[in-house]
Amino acid sequence: MTTKQIVLASRPLGLPTVANFKYENTVLPNLQEGEILLQGLFYSVDPYMRGRMNDAKSYSPPFQLNEPIQGSVIAKVLESKSDNFKKGDTVAGFFPWQEQFIYNGKGLQKIDATIAPLSYYLGILGMTGLTAYFGLMDIGKPKAKETVVISGAAGAVGMVVGQIAKLQGCHVVGIAGSEMKIKLLKELGFDDVINYKTTIDIKNSIANLCPNGIDIYFDNVGGEISDAVINNINFHARIILCGQISLYNNTEIPMGPRLQPTLLTRSALMQGFIIGNYQSRFPEGIQHLTNWVKENKLIFKETIVHGFDQLPAAFIGLFDGENIGKMIVEA
Repeated sequence: MTTKQIVLASRPLGLPTVANFKYENTVLPNLQEGEILLQGLFYSVDPYMRGRMNDAKSYSPPFQLNEPIQGSVIAKVLESKSDNFKKGDTVAGFFPWQEQFIYNGKGLQKIDATIAPLSYYLGILGMTGLTAYFGLMDIGKPKAKETVVISGAAGAVGMVVGQIAKLQGCHVVGIAGSEMKIKLLKELGFDDVINYKTTIDIKNSIANLCPNGIDIYFDNVGGEISDAVINNINFHARIILCGQISLYNNTEIPMGPRLQPTLLTRSALMQGFIIGNYQSRFPEGIQHLTNWVKENKLIFKETIVHGFDQLPAAFIGLFDGENIGKMIVEA
């Protein structure tokens, strides 16, 4: 049996292009005892994948040239020789960018489609939601009446962070890049939102919208936006480093303000994290997120692109801010 796959053809220099990807047909081996044959349904594209395209040491190994890109996928079991899965089961796991693939069944999560749409398990009920929950609750430790600022607020993680912060009784200010995104975030309960593309002085705009200063900054973008936010932090502020998407495609190391004096004089905490740090606590996070979704206390938005062949274009679109919420490709 042959199936289509998408491989990394070359390592990007700066912003990835479709030329960095290649479409191939590959032959699947015969199914062995303990294995399952899967059909990809929904594929996640995420900013962290850009780092794995570089041949550099990081918390995840780099993608290999001429090998399939890998990411989070929701898939359906087409055939099973495993005692743990039957034909028709739906699972979530980390799989190659292939239309069909064979897997040994270890470490897969069975999906309950009665709780939420299948795609939610790549978003708010998956790594996205867990990233928002643990980043805010474990590092940020929000308290009622504190001020929380979120960059990349209309992205998959940012919009969940803002809603969880509101559930904790916080004043929430988001930073996004279009009027449509600003409208959406206000509908989701954000108190104020800044359009960084049309705001001339972000530092002063933040100061005006946060008259009591900033207690928690959830940083998804880095760069000049983060410089402006950190200028307004309070004594004992917590800065959560989740992503730095504005810097991922830089070909040179950018120079910016030296943040250490601000962190020092305000006794502030700045901490980076990856969601794998919290693997042992995933059930805790999923339980909270599932309850909030069932109670309609968390609303989730997705940008769904249709067609397996559109995976590279959807991934590249992340860096132009084309997505509202989670960017997902439906095969």
